[in-house]
Amino acid sequence: MRDIIKLSCANCQRSNYHTTKNKRTMSEKFEIKKFCPACRAHHPHKEGKISKG
Repeated sequence: MRDIIKLSCANCQRSNYHTTKNKRTMSEKFEIKKFCPACRAHHPHKEGKISKG
């Protein structure tokens, strides 16, 4: 039931982190403030889906 998601920077749109998320308990999009190495600052990172292909 856990899905793999990627966390992309809201400022530069680079995917810097990946993690898992339980779809049953967290149905909305996940967003957390993390460090972006490309921007060299803390920015919100939003959830994106990793394609299985």
